[in-house]
Amino acid sequence: MDAGHSWRALLAAILLAATLPALAGTPVQEPAPPPGAGLGPALDVESLAALRGGDGQVRIEVDNVGTVEGNTANQVVTGDNRIDGGAFANAAGLTTVIQNSGSNVLIQNGAAVNVRFGSGP
Repeated sequence: MDAGHSWRALLAAILLAATLPALAGTPVQEPAPPPGAGLGPALDVESLAALRGGDGQVRIEVDNVGTVEGNTANQVVTGDNRIDGGAFANAAGLTTVIQNSGSNVLIQNGAAVNVRFGSGP
């Protein structure tokens, strides 16, 4: 063996010896669980049918009754009324927007949400 060849063989052996422990300690990556895996078993069609929304009627009234009387607005300047693109960027749930650019205006707002959990009439 000539000196150049033995030098290359020695370098390859050193590099191999240096990388083997790292290769041996490489953990095997487990595949990701499928979506919803932690939610439990899926329900059969009959069980789902029993849990569907009913056809009963729910009546909820929001009674907003107000008046604006005897008010005056003289030399009033009103402004713009704008909602920018990021106005609801972090909104969650039921959002309501009420805007007014006038004077002597009665603004009333009401929201009724009926959420029923469990069985019952």
